[in-house]
Amino acid sequence: MAQQRRVQLSVQRPTSTVCVLGTELSLDVRGAAPKGSVAFHAQGTPGVKLYVIHDSQSIKLPSSVGRWPLEPNTEVLLAMDTLSKDVGDEKVKISYFRESGGVPLGRAMLYLTCVEVALDADVGRSGAVSRTLLDKKTWTWGPDGHGAILLVNCDRDDPEAETPDNRDTAICSYNDLKDMSQMVLRTRGPHTIFTGHRLLLHVDFSDADKVRVFYGGNSVALEEYQHVLGVSKLSYTVKPSRHQEESVFYVEGLAFPDVGFSGLVAFHVTLLESPEKDLLETPLFTDTVVFRVAPWIMTPNTLAPLEVFVCSVYRNEDFVEAVGAMAEKAKCPLTVCPALENRQDRWIQDEMEFGYVQAPHKTFPVVFDSPRDGSLKDFPIKRILGPDFGYVARQTAGTASSLDSFGNLEVSPPVTVQGKEYPLGRILIGSSFPRFGGRRMAKAVKDFLVAQKVQAPVELFSDWLHVGHVDEFLSFVPAPDRKGFRLLLASPSACYQLLKEKQEEGYGEAVMFQGLEGVPKPTINEILTNEGLRKFNCYVQ
Repeated sequence: MAQQRRVQLSVQRPTSTVCVLGTELSLDVRGAAPKGSVAFHAQGTPGVKLYVIHDSQSIKLPSSVGRWPLEPNTEVLLAMDTLSKDVGDEKVKISYFRESGGVPLGRAMLYLTCVEVALDADVGRSGAVSRTLLDKKTWTWGPDGHGAILLVNCDRDDPEAETPDNRDTAICSYNDLKDMSQMVLRTRGPHTIFTGHRLLLHVDFSDADKVRVFYGGNSVALEEYQHVLGVSKLSYTVKPSRHQEESVFYVEGLAFPDVGFSGLVAFHVTLLESPEKDLLETPLFTDTVVFRVAPWIMTPNTLAPLEVFVCSVYRNEDFVEAVGAMAEKAKCPLTVCPALENRQDRWIQDEMEFGYVQAPHKTFPVVFDSPRDGSLKDFPIKRILGPDFGYVARQTAGTASSLDSFGNLEVSPPVTVQGKEYPLGRILIGSSFPRFGGRRMAKAVKDFLVAQKVQAPVELFSDWLHVGHVDEFLSFVPAPDRKGFRLLLASPSACYQLLKEKQEEGYGEAVMFQGLEGVPKPTINEILTNEGLRKFNCYVQ
C-alpha cells in the first residue's frame, strides 16, 4: 500500500504541496467546503491521477459522474508518476455546489510539485545499491530473503592505529570505506523545491550507538568524509546538489548482535516542509531502509586451513617443528608466537577462536578473544588484528573460569537436525548439569554466541573434566561420504578394551606415561584392577 498523507484545502487562497513519487495524497474536500455546499466537482491537469472513493468503490476521474456528494464516505485521492519540471506545474481544482446550483459556491486550487525522495541500500544483496520493489523496511534470512547487510568495521586498516577502525571517527583509507555498506539518498525534481523544504536523515535513538555514518558530499577526497550520523548524532540535514541526484553515505557497524540488540538498524529520511514564523516543521514523507549487522560466524576445523598459529615455549621445539612440517605440507603459512610474547603460555587455542563476517560486498576473518586473559592476552589484538582481519572480545563480570577458555568452544560442520537446516553448523560449548556450584561459560560469552542466531549453540556436559573443555572429548574430522564428516568421541570403554587386549597379550606390567615428569606411572594391570577408576569411567562413558 502506498504511503498516504492528508492535504488541507482552502477556498480563500490557492495552496501548494509536494507529492513524492510513489505516494498518495488524500484531499480534505469536506474541510474546505463553503457553508451550504452539498456536492463537489474535482478536476486535475494531465500529470495528476485523480480518484474518488465513494461507497467503497474507487472511480478514476474524469468519469461520467459530474458531481460527488460531500459525505463522510466520499474521499478524493491523487497520485503522480511523472517528475515535475517546475514548481507547481500541475494542479487540482475542487468546485463546490449547492444542491441544485449551477454556479460554484467556491473553488479550492491546489498546486502540485512531484519529486522523488528515496533511501536505498543493497536490499537485494547483489553487492551494489539499486532501486528495488522489495520491502526495504523488513529483513528476512536465507538465500531467498532480502534486506541490507552491515559489517562491524572491526579490522584495522591503518597500521599505525592501536584499535579497530570502528572505534574512531575518521576514515583512514579507501580500504576502510570498502568495509562499509553504502546507503544512497536519491532526490529528483525541481531543485528550488528543496530550498523551501528540508531533507533530514535520522536514526532511532536506540540504534544510534550501534552505527556510524560518513558522508563526503560531492568530494572523493578522504579528508572530506565526515561523521554525520550515529553515536551521539541522531540526525543530519542533507543539502541536495544541483548537479548530482544521488548522495552516497557509508555506514559502519559498531556492535555485534548481543543481549538487547537484535542486529537490526533502521535509517530514515524525512522530507520536512519549512514552517512560517515560529511554527514547527511538517513531515511530508518518510522513507526507511533496514540493515542487519552481520553476525560473527565461527568456522569448523573440517575446512581447509588458511594459516596455522603455534606457541614456542620451553622444550617444545620438536612440537613446533612437527607443526611447521604439517603446515608446509598443507601449503599454508605458519605463525609462531615466540616465548617473549607468550611468556610460557602455550594454550593459544584457549586464548582465541577464529570466525568471519560476511556481506555481499565484503568478507573478512574476525578473531574472537576469550576472557581467559592468560599470558597470551595481548596476542590477538597486537598480532592478529590488522587490515581485513577483525577483532572482537567479551569480558566476564568476575574471574574467568576454565570453561571460558575457547578450547571449550567448537562448531560442527553443516547439519540438519529434526528437519531444520543449519548450513553453518551449530556451536558446541561445555557446561555443567543444572545444579548449584557447577562451572558454566561466562554469561557475556554465551549471550554473544546465542545472539548471532545462525549457529544456535548446544550445551554439553563437560564439567566432569578437570579442565572442562569440549575439545577434550570430541572433534570433527572430514570424511568422503555420508554427511562429509565424522564426529570423533573419546571412549573410556574402548580404552579399557584396548588395555584388556594388551594385558591378555602379556603386556600387563607395561608402564604408562613413561617420559612424563611429575605424574604417577601405573601399569596396565594396576589400571585394570582399580575399581574406583573403573566406576568413574563407566559414569563418564
